[in-house]
Amino acid sequence: MQKKGSGRLFLPLASVLSVFSGAIFFLVLGGLFTFISPESIVQTITSPEIGFAVQLSLVTSVISTCLCAVVAIPTGYILSRGTLPGKRPLVMLLMLPLSLPPLVAGVALLLFFARTPFGTGLEDMGITVVYTQLGIVVAQWFVNLPYLIRVMRSSFAMISPRYEHIARTLGCTDFQAFWHVTLPMARAGLISGLVITWSKAMGEFGAVLMLAGATRMHTETLPIALYLNMATGDLDIAITTACILLGIAAVTMFFFERLSDGSERI
Repeated sequence: MQKKGSGRLFLPLASVLSVFSGAIFFLVLGGLFTFISPESIVQTITSPEIGFAVQLSLVTSVISTCLCAVVAIPTGYILSRGTLPGKRPLVMLLMLPLSLPPLVAGVALLLFFARTPFGTGLEDMGITVVYTQLGIVVAQWFVNLPYLIRVMRSSFAMISPRYEHIARTLGCTDFQAFWHVTLPMARAGLISGLVITWSKAMGEFGAVLMLAGATRMHTETLPIALYLNMATGDLDIAITTACILLGIAAVTMFFFERLSDGSERI
């Protein structure tokens, strides 16, 4: 039989470990800002290269996140409601990229668009994916789509189907019941999922590197800019770029927590 004294130690020990873990993350990540000066920050932010990288990252991440939403919302809904044949293998297949290193996904995408009839057919039509800005969007979409599908599936699964049934008895079609009842009830999960998906797209590196390459002022997103400047020894620019990415992640998590708090109150 377990002693009561040892049981009472669990919560204090867990609290100490939580504080210790938070302190480690704060020291490691916050330490980045101690290696840059105000001059290097101004120089980096005002440089044409970083300006291009910020703009390209914002544009591609917004586009890829919107494309993820177009696919993830209906897919997550069907997986949470429907009784598809082979549903379990389908879910496993859709979730597989979550457990893959992005570099592996990037290599697979590169071979798919460079050496398959589908990829060569796109080339013949004038649509080039490999080593282009379009490749950035495709890589971000491919890597982040499974995450948003999982979020939407969980959000829809928590909503009772009886609300849709009531809407249908009042004359709504299946789409109207989904659009006016189910989707608004899943709003908190949808917004939180989109915020994190966008943040993940902003920071995507491995798949983008493999499919779109690392060409300055062409396929140079912020993570690619960090990689290129580290490789060439421009540490000030590289560290400042890392701080920009860290700042974006911090702001994203702030909004995510606010959204989560709001959904809990609802």
